[in-house]
Amino acid sequence: MKPIFWALLSGACFGAGLVISGMTDPEVVLAFLTLDASWNPALIVVMGSAVVVASLGFAFAHRREAPFADPEFHEPTASSLDARLLLGAATFGVGWGLSGYCPGPAIVGAASIDVRALIFLAAYLVGSAAYEWWLSNAQPDLTPGIAMSAGASAGDG
Repeated sequence: MKPIFWALLSGACFGAGLVISGMTDPEVVLAFLTLDASWNPALIVVMGSAVVVASLGFAFAHRREAPFADPEFHEPTASSLDARLLLGAATFGVGWGLSGYCPGPAIVGAASIDVRALIFLAAYLVGSAAYEWWLSNAQPDLTPGIAMSAGASAGDG
């Protein structure tokens, strides 16, 4: 079968899991991220379940010579922390904490015409476009592949 079928099937399973677990409701996510009397630990169960399923999937995949829908595996090769990764993770965390949405649940929410999700997706798309524009005009010291470490000097790299 074509890779697009597997991508659609994976996305549908992911979306169904988000709906079933309640993670498309930003109030549930925000209740987890807010450490007060209204704290809701449900997200821990969802994340823990996802880690177990992903671990089993990776263990199964590593026993194969090739994936089902591609002649070869395409695993990430980067192994260092760089400015892009750290800034992206921080931006993701702040956005998630402020809105209760990340892209997956926002797409599911937008499909149900949730105005909050539509606003999040619009902001996400504008932010992504701005980042792509910035990256095409970035200074050489912030381009991908330049590792940021405490002991790095101008000659390192």
